[in-house]
Formats: sequence, C-alpha cells, structure tokens
Amino acid sequence: MTDELLEQALVEEATKKSALVWVRGVGAAAPDRALWHVWFDGAVCLVGDGGGEQPLPGLVDGGEAVVTVRSKDKGGRLVSWAAKVVELASRSPEWDAAVGELKGKRLNAPDGEAMTERWARECRVLRLVPTGGTAPLPDGSLAAVPAPSPAITRQPAPAGVHRLLFRKKRR
Repeated sequence: MTDELLEQALVEEATKKSALVWVRGVGAAAPDRALWHVWFDGAVCLVGDGGGEQPLPGLVDGGEAVVTVRSKDKGGRLVSWAAKVVELASRSPEWDAAVGELKGKRLNAPDGEAMTERWARECRVLRLVPTGGTAPLPDGSLAAVPAPSPAITRQPAPAGVHRLLFRKKRR
C-alpha cells in the first residue's frame, strides 16, 4: 500500500512539474511524441489532432498509452507510467473544466480567446488517467533513429556572411 502511494505521488508531482510528456499509444506503430499538457484532476489533459494543434497519433478513446515524464531541469527520464485514454465530449462539464486549465497553458495561440471555440469544433481533448504502477527505468539508451524528412543540411555559409551578420555598428 505504501509503495502504491509513493508511486502515485511520484507520477503526480513529476508530471505536474514537467512542461512536456512523451506519450505513445499502446500497440501504436508511431513513436513516442513530446506533448504539452496540464495535470488536472488526477490525470494528464491534452488537446490536439486538428486546428493547428499537436498531433495525437495512436491515442484512441478507451485505449491505453504509456506516458514518460522527463526532469524539468536535466531533461532525463524520471518515470514512465501506464494510462487509460479518455476522450472528453465537447462542451461537457468535464471538457469545460479541462479546457479551462489547458487554455491557461497554451502559448502563442493564433486566435487568442477564440481558441476554445476552435478546440470545440476541430480538436480532441483527452485525459490520460494513470492505471497503476510505474514501469522500471531502462538500462540502456532508448535513442531512436530520426524520422525520415525532406529537410537537408545546407552547405557551410560563405566566409563573408559571418562578418556581415556580426559586425559592430559604427557610431
């Protein structure tokens, strides 16, 4: 019983303090994704999948997910825990409460106060509710190969550009 309470406290405190969590739907082929969130009413609340918000691949209502919380100061893995995914019905009392917390954490929204209307029309609001214990920390590296991308590395900048960009202004 004491171990359960300690794990529950660790999950809650670590998740509250971290600005990002890494989330992967169980059975999903998609890799873990870094998602901004808010800890509210005993669960992680997320908004995404449309309207210019973060993608939520592999997270389906009633499904399971694995949430990994990183250290705020060092960025290393603190704890991983299993969660049940619950999609909140738009405009329900639970949705309104979660969105009230989320909109305070949403930075640089393109539409300001109208973002809640956009979320109601175009987005999903999810709760990731902890289902029990934590996963043991891995022994080795979990570094993944970067996803394929059309982005390429540019050639080195010409030698004169540095002088143009960083020269001191004359008075």
